[in-house]
Amino acid sequence: MLRGLRSFMTTLFTPLARLLLALRVSPDAVTIAGTVVVTVVALTLLPMGHTLVGGLLIGFFVLFDSLDGVMARQAGRSGPWGAFLDSTLDRVSDGAVFAGITLWFVLHPDEHHGLWGTSAALACLVLGSVVPYARARAEGVGATAQVGIAERADRLLLALVPFTFMQVGLPVVVLEVVLTLLALASLVTVVQRIATVHDQLARRAVETRDEPHEGPLAGQGA
Repeated sequence: MLRGLRSFMTTLFTPLARLLLALRVSPDAVTIAGTVVVTVVALTLLPMGHTLVGGLLIGFFVLFDSLDGVMARQAGRSGPWGAFLDSTLDRVSDGAVFAGITLWFVLHPDEHHGLWGTSAALACLVLGSVVPYARARAEGVGATAQVGIAERADRLLLALVPFTFMQVGLPVVVLEVVLTLLALASLVTVVQRIATVHDQLARRAVETRDEPHEGPLAGQGA
């Protein structure tokens, strides 16, 4: 969903990226600061019930998630380290957001929906961490697993929108339905990635087995 806006966001953030670089702010500092703010807000404001302020703050930083990448490209410093740091800290932010939503359900129980909401939020937390892990492990064994239904930013925003506007009257059941659908989407993505990697490795094994192997007498005449 947000992938189509990537070029627009790059154009939008370029002036800010240049300003921050001129102030000697590094891309890594922006990455770390964003993670700290999102994590603190998610684990404090969200469980306490400040869903509107907390959700808007987190949504703001999610939209600015590509700023560090724009800065790195502007400074000519994009590379594996920045990608590693950004990907690692994204997992921290994601976990904090869904942990905060889970804590909200625990601290604000509802006799009809408490268990449903808590279970759905926990499923999003667990499966959301498995999705990127499956891709990373696939790359570790020489395969690729980029298939999936929704990207990270999409999942976060889809969860945050109903959570944020509960404070102005949106029914809790809307959030529970969205979380359930996100958990199912993550589960489907994990299954897709497992199947994709299995097929790739199986084909590789067949190709390796079918390759001609030179024996000790190869090349010798009769």
